[in-house]
Amino acid sequence: MKHEPSLERISLNQITTEKWDLKEAINGCVRHDVPWISVWRHKLNEYGLQESKKMIQESGLQVSSLCRGGMFPASSLPERKKRIEDNKRAVDEAAELGTDVLVLVCGPAPDKDIDTARKWVQEGIEEVLPYAEQHGVKLGIEPLHPMYAADRSVIVTMEEANELTEQFASPYIGVVVDVFHVWWDPNLYYHIDRARESILGFHVSDWPVPPPDLFKGRGMMGDGAIELRRIRQAVEAAGYHGPIEVEIINQAIWDTPGDEVLNTMKKRFVEHC
Repeated sequence: MKHEPSLERISLNQITTEKWDLKEAINGCVRHDVPWISVWRHKLNEYGLQESKKMIQESGLQVSSLCRGGMFPASSLPERKKRIEDNKRAVDEAAELGTDVLVLVCGPAPDKDIDTARKWVQEGIEEVLPYAEQHGVKLGIEPLHPMYAADRSVIVTMEEANELTEQFASPYIGVVVDVFHVWWDPNLYYHIDRARESILGFHVSDWPVPPPDLFKGRGMMGDGAIELRRIRQAVEAAGYHGPIEVEIINQAIWDTPGDEVLNTMKKRFVEHC
């Protein structure tokens, strides 16, 4: 196993350069020899699916994932059905862009009933999974840090994500390991190994001390408390050798010129991941 990851695996998750639109992000990746990009749906909508696909294909970039599907829980059945249909559209978009991974941010409880919300997540995945299988797209359940349980996802641990994955026993569902969300878990390495052969993505950033913001709190690799290299090596030992997305949500980084961010991102990726 190499001590540091190859830059051939680095992917720009678009949220890291939030002020760039998709065309700017594509051009930035080309300028900096970043071979992969993870596309966000709100960025995709700015140009439309077909124009976005054309720009990516002409650039030679590969798409590591589409972000995001999920957000299954809702207080009414019609709204839950509407969200399932939106997830099917996201599957279509992922397939059209040439990525086989749709990242699921599963959604919060609409009415404090977190147990029922988790049931709705399971039911939502059950509805979408056959459609995803037909289109060759894998659903990557991304557990979020528990501080986001109230507004973003009721799936907050690797254990929960693994249990969901195991219920379906399909090669088209798995987990996405984001270090920012899971690094604190005392059972992390057990559950990374438990996810063997079903890890669909790996995201890196860092946990500054203290975080500057609840949502925009991620740091550049090396600027925080996370054992990045140890987690990366564990993920690889569990069978994942795909692209590694740099996903940083941080206002100061968003306000930094994108080319400077990509320069720093590549340097820190090699030094710390």
